Amino acid sequence: MDVLMAALVAAALAQVGDRTVWLTAILADRFGTGKVIAMAALALMAASGLAAAAGAVLAPMLAPNAKQLMLALALLLQGGGALFPAKAPERLERWRIGAVATAALGLFILAFGDGVQFIVVTLAARTPVPALAAVGATIGSLAVVVPAAVMGEAAWTRLPLRPLRIAIGILFLVVGAVLGLGAVALI
Repeated sequence: MDVLMAALVAAALAQVGDRTVWLTAILADRFGTGKVIAMAALALMAASGLAAAAGAVLAPMLAPNAKQLMLALALLLQGGGALFPAKAPERLERWRIGAVATAALGLFILAFGDGVQFIVVTLAARTPVPALAAVGATIGSLAVVVPAAVMGEAAWTRLPLRPLRIAIGILFLVVGAVLGLGAVALI
């Protein structure tokens, strides 16, 4: 259960001001909130599931301190990335494959390349039930994606996302540093 909550919190924090959420708001304005939220859930579940499967494959190959060091690295990378402003996502206006396919594929591609998936891999490698990392990350991401879709792009981008991203980035950096130093037995 610990991994479920860790993934949920990490994903929710990492998604604040991120491109996946921004694209969800853009697509919700264009295609409607319900469809986009459903496709976002599917895309996030698929991306997190693949990441958890990768973590399950890696788990037997890693020592406990290596797993902790890998998690520290994932948090440090996510924290460093959060300190920079998110670049506007491609609006997918030229995609002519329909609302459902555009939302599902566009969000999956963006989510799969996201730093959250590296966190999911590392959390899944640390638990006997890797699926809990995928479930937690999906729920945590949806906790941010759903309000963004309901609000729409204009309202979402008016939020003070930059200071939130900086605070979250610092939090990830501190936790990552503590875990990393613990993994190499310096603290």
